[in-house]
Amino acid sequence: MKILVTGGAGFIGSAVVRHIISNTKDSVVNVDKLTYAGNLESLTSVVESSRYVFERVDICDRAKLERVFEHHQPDAVMHLAAESHVDRSIDGPAAFIETNIIGTYTLLEVVRHYWKGLDPARRHRFRLHHISTDEVYGDLEGPDGLFTEQTPYAPSSPYSASKASSDHLVRAWNRTYGLPVMLTNCSNNYGPYHFPEKLIPLMILNALEGKSLPVYGQGTQVRDWLYVEDHARALHKVVTEGQVGETYNIGGHNEKRNIDVVHTLCDLLYELAPAKAHYRDLIAFVEDRPGHDLRYAIDASKIQRELGWTPQETFETGLRKTVEWYLVNRDWCARVQDGSYQRQRLGTKVLT
Repeated sequence: MKILVTGGAGFIGSAVVRHIISNTKDSVVNVDKLTYAGNLESLTSVVESSRYVFERVDICDRAKLERVFEHHQPDAVMHLAAESHVDRSIDGPAAFIETNIIGTYTLLEVVRHYWKGLDPARRHRFRLHHISTDEVYGDLEGPDGLFTEQTPYAPSSPYSASKASSDHLVRAWNRTYGLPVMLTNCSNNYGPYHFPEKLIPLMILNALEGKSLPVYGQGTQVRDWLYVEDHARALHKVVTEGQVGETYNIGGHNEKRNIDVVHTLCDLLYELAPAKAHYRDLIAFVEDRPGHDLRYAIDASKIQRELGWTPQETFETGLRKTVEWYLVNRDWCARVQDGSYQRQRLGTKVLT
């Protein structure tokens, strides 16, 4: 199978590409615009493979997308290209509307016309897998509820609203045009090659440099953490074995308060890279971000029941692998930060 992956140079996308090339017989066409968060260095382990090819294309550019489809003739599409950082969406939502909504619309139209032109056998086998987030569901009240595939959408940020919009478009193209689609909504990912604006790599790099570790509010927000390589396995299983028209929630079964994640990181770092003072001393509580969701938690029983997927990593094993990777790959972190992002947070007012 030849799979076209949009956003394949991003954090999750590159994990998907590495998994496909390293662990399956499928081939990959990686379509990526290479924005600040896209980095081909994340793909050095597969770049020499005869089953891998890269196309630098913006998914909003219909003509170039059409050329890619015509030239490479993919059997399936995994759509991961997206602007994904909540803080950035609050500060500048326009890019999120453009990429996540207009880009998805453009891709859907290119895919629809390509799919209609396939011979009947290939048209029957073709799939479009749209990858989304649990943030489209809003947040949960109390400690017990879980997001299921039937949870109503209630996005809180410009980012999650733009992803919710793209989900609705994908489902509409399935119902109106019969386009064979499937969707997945995942919880917070972490692991190697994560751009240093997200919580875990931000804390690791700031700690190693003796900088403040900014935690929103009191750090009581709860997230379900999913190791990115577990997610990549799940996504490939969905595109190859999932049912058309279905949605699958993917979670790591690891609910943690943000402050507990930071504490665990500090303790791991102190074990693996001891400093004169404990890294916990660097924690600073800062003004919470607007509209901050309180708790996310995924019910991933459907994908386990129907496709046999479960995460292989616990939070403890995955986090240790992540910290060890960042300790060894400090140069990668320095190179991916091109000056447009210096690990700032929107919440800069320190709380006492």
